[in-house]
Amino acid sequence: MNNNKTNEVMEILNKIMEYELSGVVRYTHYALMITGRDRLSLAQFFKDQASESLLHAQEAGEIVTGLGGHPSLKIQIIEESNKHSTIDLLNESSEHEKAAVGLYKLLLDIVKDESIYIEEYARGMIKAEEMHAIEVSKMLKDYADA
Repeated sequence: MNNNKTNEVMEILNKIMEYELSGVVRYTHYALMITGRDRLSLAQFFKDQASESLLHAQEAGEIVTGLGGHPSLKIQIIEESNKHSTIDLLNESSEHEKAAVGLYKLLLDIVKDESIYIEEYARGMIKAEEMHAIEVSKMLKDYADA
């Protein structure tokens, strides 16, 4: 990759890192706020999501440093909706996952035919985020019938 392309890749990877780190905070908050009959299983689900978001942020940061860049110390701004019902938290989670897919697709577009490694990384992350979105969608179906 040329220097301009490398800088562009590092910029989007830093955005991904910031977004994933905001996911750590978001999902930790959700795990603390969830109530009701499914609290135990959903609290664990959100804790697992927080851990996975941290791993995703670390992976993006490793690529940034591998490209000679400096990982961001920021996180994306998290809007507090003050809605903490199960369905609200799952809907917010769904929106978060969809936005993450968009960031990884942007990365894929930027590196296409430039870096097989980063292409495959982006594809794997898109797959993981889409799988999360499917899981959340399945959980939401239970609440739509309630």
